[in-house]
Amino acid sequence: MNAEKLSMRLTAVAKYVPKEARLADIGSDHAYLPSFLVKNAGIPFAVAGEVAKGPYQSAKSNVMAEGLSDRISVRMGDGLEVIESGEIDCITIAGMGGALIASILENGKEKLETVKRLVLQPNISAISIRLWFLENEWELIAEEILEEDGKTYEILVAEKGNAKRPYQKNKMEMELLMGPFLIQNQNEIFKKKWLSESSNWERVKKQLENAAATPETVEKRKEIEDKLKLVEEALKIEKS
Repeated sequence: MNAEKLSMRLTAVAKYVPKEARLADIGSDHAYLPSFLVKNAGIPFAVAGEVAKGPYQSAKSNVMAEGLSDRISVRMGDGLEVIESGEIDCITIAGMGGALIASILENGKEKLETVKRLVLQPNISAISIRLWFLENEWELIAEEILEEDGKTYEILVAEKGNAKRPYQKNKMEMELLMGPFLIQNQNEIFKKKWLSESSNWERVKKQLENAAATPETVEKRKEIEDKLKLVEEALKIEKS
């Protein structure tokens, strides 16, 4: 992977970045994503943000080697502190846990006032992001699930709007867990992911059944049983 050819995961993220958007890629690592978009997708300006010194230096070197230092600003800082208010139209955050991505958005909320689109790729716990969208009036407008090198990734795209619009009232718990668009357009990767999750939960449930019945174990078992029911119901929904 480099600035000319992205991984399948980052290629999927890239396609949701609007042409001519002013981009901030948070946790940019080698700055491959902003470099690719500036070179190939009409992005006039990008910020590559990194909190760690090593990746920051790597991003800076790569941007310089690509001759893009006049169009990509590599900045070191935590989350959205690397951008100025009003500077950016679109934010990408890829390759982190969903809870961490949600906390980055929460901690930098004041920087989002003029941002038009969020393109987020959590490695785990996409539900944390969907809940954050719901609480902060960001409307989920697209979702994608893909598999690369044996790992499953979800991409969530949101814009300011009616945060409840994608959800059915009587299915909200299921849709927050598994994704309203992904449930309605189930592919084999989606089914494989949730069958695997269910198998893991079944194993944990059996362990809890053999453990001492404390309030904690009873609550945990109930939580797992509820999730198993949601997945079972979702997988019965026909493709639209």
